[in-house]
Amino acid sequence: MRYVKWTLISLLTLFVVGFFHYTLPQHDIVRIVNTYEERQDISGWTTMFWQEAGNGTAAQQSRDVQFIQAVRPNGKSIVYRNEDTGWGWPPYFKFDTANLYTEANDAISTKAAPEWVSVTHYGWRSELLSVFPNAVGIKPVAGPDVKIFPWVNIIILVGLFVFLVTLYRIWQQFRQRTIDPLVEDVEDVLEAADEKKDNAIDKLKGWFKRK
Repeated sequence: MRYVKWTLISLLTLFVVGFFHYTLPQHDIVRIVNTYEERQDISGWTTMFWQEAGNGTAAQQSRDVQFIQAVRPNGKSIVYRNEDTGWGWPPYFKFDTANLYTEANDAISTKAAPEWVSVTHYGWRSELLSVFPNAVGIKPVAGPDVKIFPWVNIIILVGLFVFLVTLYRIWQQFRQRTIDPLVEDVEDVLEAADEKKDNAIDKLKGWFKRK
């Protein structure tokens, strides 16, 4: 039973960590090398990694998606999709796909004369599943060694931690003031019932002995 408990806790922890890692903004220092638009047939369970487009069917969607190709300082390539999030999830409220596509085209540079930018995105890149992180912002930086401090992530996580601690303390107070007294009352009633039962049994035993 203990192994089942820790397995469930591990799976829950893995799910929560994965959820926040996918949803919270990340910053990549890259050099943009190309942008393009390509028809994508989005179907199956991987649709969860794409934004709702409002066309196609629930089972399969075929639509044009904008992509941004980039290269990291270590020479490894990375490809971002460029989709509006709208009012959906994650709540980035991105409506400027066309503007971001223009900014990406304007930031294209060569290896001989590189221009480095910070691409803010969420999501994961998986070549096996053909899923791409969604770029939500592009900002020029001084060079490939620039580090972006994740202020937004820290504020969100600290705020969530404070919220959970507050919720836990409210629950503790509610339990101490409401649930624990009820449990004690039930225990008192059960103890009184046990005493009455024992007394009744003793009286019955005494009656049989007299007989």
